[in-house]
Amino acid sequence: MRDFVDGSAFNFEQGQRARKLFAAVVLAALDDAIADDKKYGNGPEQIARWARSRDGREVLSCAGIDPNERVVKGLMEFVSKGVRTSVALSREESERRMAAEAEDAEAA
Repeated sequence: MRDFVDGSAFNFEQGQRARKLFAAVVLAALDDAIADDKKYGNGPEQIARWARSRDGREVLSCAGIDPNERVVKGLMEFVSKGVRTSVALSREESERRMAAEAEDAEAA
């Protein structure tokens, strides 16, 4: 019984590592689309084309993201904002965003 539990825990950890790897691929695709948007102006269309492609759907699924149209629209919106993923995921950006929302709430 103990070997079964150890094997299940090992398999779960392996799955989590694989999910993180695919999530990193999604973040890289977002960064590439943001770079395309700044250079050519077609970033949202590029990420939408990738997310709707067979490979894109497979990567999103392996990253634990349901590849539906709502997700595609969210990816397009993220790319159109032009904030790179490393900046968007940083603590400073999160604090800045929260402060801006608090100022908006006070103004209303």
